Amino acid sequence: MGYGLGRESVETKVVVRTVVVASADAHFRARLRQQLMAMRWHVREAAGGAEAMAQLEMQGAEAMVLDSVLPDLQVDEFAGQMRIRHPVMDLLRVDAGAEEAGARSPRRNELLHALRQAQEDAHGTSGVGEMPAWALAPVMVPQFSAADRLAPGGERAIAALQVSVLVRSRDAALPAKSRRKAGMEEHGQETAGLATAGLATMGMKLLKRQPATFEEDRPAVRPQVPPLPEMVGESAGMLELARLVRLVAPRSTTVLIEGDTGTGKELVAKAVHRLSTRASKPFVVLNCAAIPESLLEAELFGHTRGAFTGAVQSRTGRIEAAHGGTLFLDEIGEMPLALQAKMLRLLESGELQRVGDNETTRVDVRVIAATHQPLQQRVSERAFRLDLYHRLAVFPVTVPALRDRMEDVLLLAAHLLERMGEEMPVKRLSAGAAMRLMEHDWPGNVRELAHVLERGAILSEDRREIAKEDIRFQ
Repeated sequence: MGYGLGRESVETKVVVRTVVVASADAHFRARLRQQLMAMRWHVREAAGGAEAMAQLEMQGAEAMVLDSVLPDLQVDEFAGQMRIRHPVMDLLRVDAGAEEAGARSPRRNELLHALRQAQEDAHGTSGVGEMPAWALAPVMVPQFSAADRLAPGGERAIAALQVSVLVRSRDAALPAKSRRKAGMEEHGQETAGLATAGLATMGMKLLKRQPATFEEDRPAVRPQVPPLPEMVGESAGMLELARLVRLVAPRSTTVLIEGDTGTGKELVAKAVHRLSTRASKPFVVLNCAAIPESLLEAELFGHTRGAFTGAVQSRTGRIEAAHGGTLFLDEIGEMPLALQAKMLRLLESGELQRVGDNETTRVDVRVIAATHQPLQQRVSERAFRLDLYHRLAVFPVTVPALRDRMEDVLLLAAHLLERMGEEMPVKRLSAGAAMRLMEHDWPGNVRELAHVLERGAILSEDRREIAKEDIRFQ
């Protein structure tokens, strides 16, 4: 598959090969890592199947060593999926014996040798696939129904939550000295690889945001709608947003898009326009907060020659420019009250009056408005007209904040890095960098994520991988 990177030295070329060691036994992973690193393998560790799968989705590997027992997934089924998804990757199971060793490539021979050495180092025995002591203790692993797993993001969240329970039970069973020796912190987070605690946190956040996936209050199941090209994300909130956009787009209904700054409200507006019957007509954007109040009316409605000082010729406004298409009014909450009355007339009658003109002009425009401010609060503060609010909010949609869809962070990161690859070599995230992204609260949402990744790509210099220390927040 060509996942290894070639690094040139002065005298020779060293090929870096990556292997994922999937085992719940931290001692086994540490022994095998030591053997493989001596053979110049780059080792990534995973405490379970869900973590191993997440690592391979983020960055491929030449080989995988799979323990005989996984805490979250059935080993045979997991191995079968890995052979289908990564057919070129060498898969070595510690309980397969000679059956897996049929056609031995030099790469597989090295893995087998390292595996035998790691097994012999374990208390002087060569036993394979021995269950660690922590796994023999009774553990209450949460059980979920088939409907829970079919819920958007449910399978991923459940797997992460079950892994976290088993990892916590393992860490509690090991003495503190053993935890430190195995390279774990006091709270059980592993410093190597994509930490299971990070996946568990992601899963628990998702489950907390989806109480309706449990039996007692589950709503009627809606068919899943694929995300739109403009919107990256597979979380429940983004799939619901895609469903609403597809429903309202074919109509001429006014849409109000609400959401925090940096969530991508303009992308949602473009998606509505693209899926509408007006897609071949203009999509005109006006940021109400970016234009001085004295000029906003003329910019929006247009003006005649001599209408005010400096108006040396007549000018068509943004509304007329959007005739037949869509007018997107960003930051509508910043529109002055005097202008709001004229906007209300436009929405109700489809007529506008240029500044300095006595005649009205009829236009066919669909209006989509967006705001990061709570307009209902602005209404109560008498800073926004109640009648205009109701006219705009015929079909309100909310873009979820990034902190409320953390399961989309790595998908977004991969998309943004690929887009940055148009101007510079495409870079990828190390496991430590990915964990740094997952631990952040993202007050600036997707815009902040894009800036952090761009900063990390610059700090990584000529390296193809963005390291943990390259991820810096303001």
